[in-house]
Amino acid sequence: MAGLRCAKVLSEKGIKVTVFEARDRVGGRVQQLEQGGHLIDLGSNWIHGTQENPILHLANETECICFEPPEDAKPSFYNQWGEEIDHGLALEHSKISWDIVTEAIKYSQMKRTSIPPELSLLDYYKLVLEKADKIESSKELVLEMARMWGDIVGEPIEMQSLRFMWLEECIEGENLFLASTYKSILDRVSHEGLAKVDLHLNTKVTSIASQQTADPSPQTIDVTTAEKISHSFDEVVMTAPLGWLKRNLSTFKPPLPPQISQSIHHIAYGRLEKIYIYFPVSFWHSQDPSEKKPFFIQFLSPCYAEEQNPQHWNLECVSFATLPPPCDHATLLFYLNGPTSEHVTSLVRGMKAGSQEHYDTLNAFFSPYYSRLPNYNPDACKPLSFVSTDWQNDELAGNGSYTTFQKSDYKKDGLVELDKDIEALREGCPERNLWFAGEHTAPFVALGTTTGAYWSGELVAERIAKVYGIEGSGTQAIDGVN
Repeated sequence: MAGLRCAKVLSEKGIKVTVFEARDRVGGRVQQLEQGGHLIDLGSNWIHGTQENPILHLANETECICFEPPEDAKPSFYNQWGEEIDHGLALEHSKISWDIVTEAIKYSQMKRTSIPPELSLLDYYKLVLEKADKIESSKELVLEMARMWGDIVGEPIEMQSLRFMWLEECIEGENLFLASTYKSILDRVSHEGLAKVDLHLNTKVTSIASQQTADPSPQTIDVTTAEKISHSFDEVVMTAPLGWLKRNLSTFKPPLPPQISQSIHHIAYGRLEKIYIYFPVSFWHSQDPSEKKPFFIQFLSPCYAEEQNPQHWNLECVSFATLPPPCDHATLLFYLNGPTSEHVTSLVRGMKAGSQEHYDTLNAFFSPYYSRLPNYNPDACKPLSFVSTDWQNDELAGNGSYTTFQKSDYKKDGLVELDKDIEALREGCPERNLWFAGEHTAPFVALGTTTGAYWSGELVAERIAKVYGIEGSGTQAIDGVN
């Protein structure tokens, strides 16, 4: 998304743009798949924030269907024994849990320079609950619900930095689930972004070499592909994911400046995966039209699946049967993060998608959970199929999902300042004609989001144009690549 937006802005200013894409498609982690007659997103599902959000504007322009989960929707939580928690009790404790997240962000904003770098969001929860006037079982329930944070950032709450919790604050407004998927938005952005560029699909870049001479005249930067073909450009914008940068620093010649390479090392990369389970009917929904249907369903510290889940990892899913028509269908989408996602994806890695082996393996892991839902009948409610993502095994996705901000070890890494690390990546290396864009270089309110990726591409394009004194449109003799 960052590269597409960057290409559009540059090409509209008359700059000649070449795009090297290692895949056979554009869009990166924004990808869809058709399954069971329905389109699903393998990557981004959400639009984070509604106030002046360009992705929401695109969604409206392309007539996407967005869904805002109602705050008073019937919550659906299952305790460690697989019993559904009273709805009123669940709603009350869920609100407490979310309020603590809001408080943590504010606390991080006010006290960030004095918060020890090794403190996590979970530590903050415990601190707040220790002072709370609540019975122990109530505190434990809030702590279990707090683990839902992992499905937002891609890693467990124990790893979330309290010091930099403020970086998790998003654009003002609600979070919307893109019920009709990102396809229309991706089609629009790619059509506009590629209209005037030289696109090379299935082309992997293996070397980006900056010229270093005493000559004060403008230097070029050389890009070499896996086919050992070299191209020279005036400027290069690297839009590869943060995870890819972590594993491929040797691509850059000479080595990146220490501040840039250290920033890449410091900023963490999450592991969020998805499992879609298709059913013949949405048996878990009440047939009473007046009753509000659950969207989020959580299984807290399950002790009833020892063989499949001895660590008692929490699991969360959303019900597509709650979505507005025509996007509603009998599907549960499970979000997995951190070690849970690593384990589940490893179970089916190497198996053919849709094979009986793939089906049986995933069904064995997830059946203890979906079988707890109301009206379950083992004969009538057997899953039709499973779709699983494996971004952790995708080198072009950076072997993960998106940027996350984790606690650090002062003795090992010194004082890590993640905000300055992001600013360093955002600044890039203009002195050697090299720039970076992606969700990891976005404005602080959009880090880790599709909106952030889109914005970052636009901002870096404007900076490049400014270097050459280009305002508005018009043909210019400058070669750019991303």
